Amino acid sequence: VQLQASGGGLVQAGGSLRLSCAASGRTFSSYGMGWFRQAPGKEREFVAAISWSGGVTYYSNSVKGRFTISRDNAKNLVYLQMNSLKPEDTAVYYCAADTTPFRAIVVAATTEYKYWGQGTQVTVSS
Repeated sequence: VQLQASGGGLVQAGGSLRLSCAASGRTFSSYGMGWFRQAPGKEREFVAAISWSGGVTYYSNSVKGRFTISRDNAKNLVYLQMNSLKPEDTAVYYCAADTTPFRAIVVAATTEYKYWGQGTQVTVSS
């Protein structure tokens, strides 16, 4: 699976962005997907995850209620809708595919993700 994230940009606090992650490969729909982010000088952190079927989602406490993850398996796309953005959301955002196909749960650890996209920059100004 090859992944490419897009949709980042500069937005004012309170604004919205939608990130997209395009996946290549016929097995995309078999894998849970996650979004992570990394701010300068900080470790990569979990943002949101969605199961292979789309039926299970999970969010970090810092984005819960503001961000929504979704997927379109027919189009090999995963989305991250980000609303009510805050300056602390500024980071490079990465999409990733789970190591294990057809996992019944979603996972937050970076070590559980095998395939990574190149990242897209999100900058939120105050």
